[in-house]
Amino acid sequence: MSAQESTFHGFANPVDPSPAELRAWAYQPDSVPLTSMPQDWDLLVAGDHLVQTLFELSMDPACPARRFALHCLYIYAADGIRTNFRAHPKRRFRKLVEQAERAGDQLMHNWAHNSRVLLARPDLFAYRDWCEGGLVRENRRIG
Repeated sequence: MSAQESTFHGFANPVDPSPAELRAWAYQPDSVPLTSMPQDWDLLVAGDHLVQTLFELSMDPACPARRFALHCLYIYAADGIRTNFRAHPKRRFRKLVEQAERAGDQLMHNWAHNSRVLLARPDLFAYRDWCEGGLVRENRRIG
């Protein structure tokens, strides 16, 4: 039985969910509403430990929490770029961008494009767009 087919009963520790827990929740996000999560949960999960899971969820058009996962990818990209990759490995970031360009749909192409533009022009960072979900809600390209 896959995570998508199993029943999700909650996180053992919502501040530090496992990849399997995050994946199971993403396919049944109403089981634990975002409003019941710790404050700034998006910032907490947008790290190296879960980035591959977030990327896979973002690549899946059938994932009910896809937009949330994509929002976390925007946070991850901005955090890496703005810290000159002290926060996250540049190699991992580049691999995700290349994979999104190669195999992603328009949402993922926009994320990859925006990430590359921010990498070249960090002055284009706007907290509202990258950390509050503006680029996900508007599905637009910068630069």
